[in-house]
Amino acid sequence: GLMVSNRYRHLLDGTRLADSVTVDFHKTFFQPVSSSALLVRDRTMLEHVTYYADYLNPESAALAEVPNQVDKSIQTTRRFDALKLWMTLRIMGADAIGALFDEAIDLATRVGSLLAADDDFELAADPQLSTLVFRYRPRIPGSGPANPARMLSEDAADTLNLAIRAAVFASGEAVVAGTKVAGRHYLKFTLLNAEASLGDISDIIGLLRRTGAQLLASTATAEATA
Repeated sequence: GLMVSNRYRHLLDGTRLADSVTVDFHKTFFQPVSSSALLVRDRTMLEHVTYYADYLNPESAALAEVPNQVDKSIQTTRRFDALKLWMTLRIMGADAIGALFDEAIDLATRVGSLLAADDDFELAADPQLSTLVFRYRPRIPGSGPANPARMLSEDAADTLNLAIRAAVFASGEAVVAGTKVAGRHYLKFTLLNAEASLGDISDIIGLLRRTGAQLLASTATAEATA
């Protein structure tokens, strides 16, 4: 998507020096799966995946320059995946796709600011594109000077965030992805829905907070009655 971005294209500076790049149109060109491409500076590089079979793409046909997509892929029979991308570009145009991706990046930036300002959440890193990696890790209130407020431990945060994901999924209200950073469990947003708003994502953050607080409360109750 950065290739057609109006404001963030500079993040691809330097890729023009590459001999080859892969592009996943499924993500930031908003295409249904699957839609991807390998772009090469020198078309002869594609010879590395070329194998001639008499029943499929005989070498004589190649010498006669008969078009054959088998020479450009390790796949043989495949769907016309390029059609949907072609249709999108023809109907919307590259500038409109770039504008949508710019909006997705802007939304991720605003959501990142919300999470960074919230004491109950930790960002693994500031968002660069449309993905945010974070976790719910609130401070545990203390009971007095001898037992001050403390940060939830790393192990407890791992257990809690895994439980939050499972509980939210089971509720049917949202599906939140997960990942690991330095061996620790985190939650993940990939914001590529052009209809999503800051309010929509704030609602999901609120759901994560409520779910986490309920799980912590139930754990504390169970420990107190054990």
